[in-house]
Amino acid sequence: MALELTDTNFQASALDTDKLVMIDFWAQWCGPCKMLSPIVEQLADEYADKAVIGKLDVDNNLEVSTKYGIRSLPTILLLKNGEVIDKHVGLTTKAKLQEKIEAHL
Repeated sequence: MALELTDTNFQASALDTDKLVMIDFWAQWCGPCKMLSPIVEQLADEYADKAVIGKLDVDNNLEVSTKYGIRSLPTILLLKNGEVIDKHVGLTTKAKLQEKIEAHL
């Protein structure tokens, strides 16, 4: 299951780790986000021991969303050592996200 990221737990869960971190920035009202959600959940299960896979609701976590300049949804960010190393905006496939994760593991 994907980790629920918030403004409160973001530092500890997404930045203070040596694992690869994939964040799905989403919102309840976003149709493509709802389509992407099952893929993110599958990736969270598949990479549970290798990476942190999380979801961040932009409407309830404005601090982090603003910090990363999230303007379109869904947006996927990959972070390593607290730095953004890859980004995808819009709906995508599981295979494409797997490629991005594998490239940075």
